[in-house]
Amino acid sequence: MRKFAVLLALGALASPAAAAEIRGDYLETRSADVWTGPCFANGETGLVGREAIMAWRVEKGAWLGVSLDGLSVVGVVKASATLGDPFASPYPAKAVMIVDEKATTDQRAALVAFAQEMGGGILDTVVRTEVAPIALNVSHGHHEAKGTLQAGEVAQVETRAVSARDKHCGNEDVYYPPLTSTDHALPAVAIVDRFSGEGLGVSWTTHDKRNAFVGSFSR
Repeated sequence: MRKFAVLLALGALASPAAAAEIRGDYLETRSADVWTGPCFANGETGLVGREAIMAWRVEKGAWLGVSLDGLSVVGVVKASATLGDPFASPYPAKAVMIVDEKATTDQRAALVAFAQEMGGGILDTVVRTEVAPIALNVSHGHHEAKGTLQAGEVAQVETRAVSARDKHCGNEDVYYPPLTSTDHALPAVAIVDRFSGEGLGVSWTTHDKRNAFVGSFSR
């Protein structure tokens, strides 16, 4: 009993909350600029911004009691309104889920459940599930970050840090926050943002758009 008390006092025994923590990297793109000025945002709101790619790579952790260490999941969204617009509902929204080909059957189910929880409802209606190799890489910095995503032949993202040349009206800022909870997320420019899968009735390829977030998460 005394040994148990000493270990607990020293932090050698993890608490249930710590044991349940899940953490990793996050990458997002939207079909509207997220780092922009009101003049550009107002020109896009209601016209574009209904689509998004949301990608998580679990560094360490479990969901629903299933270990997801090193696995990734991607959700591609087609909503009914500009995502993040406080005056319009994105529902109904439909999603294509892409799960890591390295995952077992149980892990694939847990990955989808995790993404749906993190997505806050916009990933709940899944119209298609793909199994594919997923490579999600993020490099973090205090003031800039960049990331890449390759999800089979279905989705591709490559970002770079925002720079002075991306200022078009001089008062740019983060106009829309990320679509999920993050520990830290920085806006970025998507050098390429591509979705060519089935199920949403839409595909796209855009270049050099100020529509990305690169960050990390824990829960």
